[in-house]
Amino acid sequence: MTQASPIQTSVAPSALSIWDIDPAHASASFRVRHLMVSHVRGQLGPVSGTVWLDARDPSRSRVRVSIDTRGIDTREPKRDEHLRSADFFDVDRYPEVSFESTRVEPQPDGSLLVTGNLAIRDVTRSVLLEVDPIPPAVKDPWGNTKRGATARATLDRKDFGLTWNMALEAGGVVVGDRVAVDIEVELVERKQAT
Repeated sequence: MTQASPIQTSVAPSALSIWDIDPAHASASFRVRHLMVSHVRGQLGPVSGTVWLDARDPSRSRVRVSIDTRGIDTREPKRDEHLRSADFFDVDRYPEVSFESTRVEPQPDGSLLVTGNLAIRDVTRSVLLEVDPIPPAVKDPWGNTKRGATARATLDRKDFGLTWNMALEAGGVVVGDRVAVDIEVELVERKQAT
């Protein structure tokens, strides 16, 4: 039996699998303080992207995700219109938010810490995603192989140029700076050419 050379850098085909995010079963939600007393929750819009999973060495896995901010929805049309404006996401000029991983760190409990570049408007910054342990793959009734992934992050919106706010008469501001983001995706294994 021939062993791979220790200097070989390629990954065995069986170790690497490619998974596409199913936009019909994916969401990116957010939560931010409003008037210092409650939270506004909403959805950012359709999610798409690709995940490369390395079963032998998860640290070599990577992810690329895009979110269409034109579909932002907080169940309040006037607020959604404001969030799409130049005061916030400026969707006419920047219709997408994107994330591309730069480092994946497996944790003892099976979870992952995924560092990557998040681009919002014309600003790109490094952020950390906490990813829950990825459940085993399953076959759906149509023969597709699927997995799920759940990730979360907390961002400071001002880091990305989303600085609009109004002061309250009694102190404080209308919109908080810290934004909690939760991402849920269903992944479909890409069929490899034989």
